[in-house]
Amino acid sequence: MISCTEAVARLWAYLDRNLGRLEEQELEGHLGLCRHCCGELEFARHLRALLRRSGAAVALPGETRARLEALIRELGGQR
Repeated sequence: MISCTEAVARLWAYLDRNLGRLEEQELEGHLGLCRHCCGELEFARHLRALLRRSGAAVALPGETRARLEALIRELGGQR
């Protein structure tokens, strides 16, 4: 079983369908047992939908995206 830290770190790749099958299965197994991480996934899905509706579907450079994702994870943990 993966930790919550590992699960949250994989959420954006999961939503982008950029995980390998084993990583995906590990994450889905964790999500099946952890309400906190399910909440983080829903937060990420909601944020993505809001960004798409606002027309913010702009590809970010890898480093910028990584920094934004880290900030989102940090803010999500403060809820």
